[in-house]
Amino acid sequence: MATGSALFALPGIGGSYWTTFFPAMAVLGLGMAVSVAPLTTTVMSAAESEHAGTASGINNAISRVAGMLAIALLGAVAVGVFGAALDRRLSELHVPPEIRHALNAEVPEFAEAKVPPRIEGEQRRMLEKALDESFVRSFRVAMLVAAGVALASALCAGLIISPQRRHPH
Repeated sequence: MATGSALFALPGIGGSYWTTFFPAMAVLGLGMAVSVAPLTTTVMSAAESEHAGTASGINNAISRVAGMLAIALLGAVAVGVFGAALDRRLSELHVPPEIRHALNAEVPEFAEAKVPPRIEGEQRRMLEKALDESFVRSFRVAMLVAAGVALASALCAGLIISPQRRHPH
């Protein structure tokens, strides 16, 4: 899963889906397939049969809460990086303060951020490119954070979970 998340940090603007996002999706999907089912099996086999419903409910609740937290935290990271990257790019381009202010007001819109309609021509294309580059930067950072968290969780699991010992009959 860590490798699949890290692969999402590679694509840039443009390119074919099959050569940019598909490899990351395939690796991430494989990682989820080989980790989620065994995790659920481990949780369910750790509970006695009369507590199977409770164990299943707790497992599902933790899964949903973890997903919500991941989306909220990675979303906050992505928007923060997007705003910082856009601000840095606008400084490099020496964009006038009134346009910078208008674009900074678009930061909460994230992927839907737009250049104000009154800006036209080459300046519009330059600012649209700055928005696109800032979005890609934020997406890359969010995916690398996700990869780091997945790698850290795998490391924790490897250190905490002891292999089952075989007892001779």
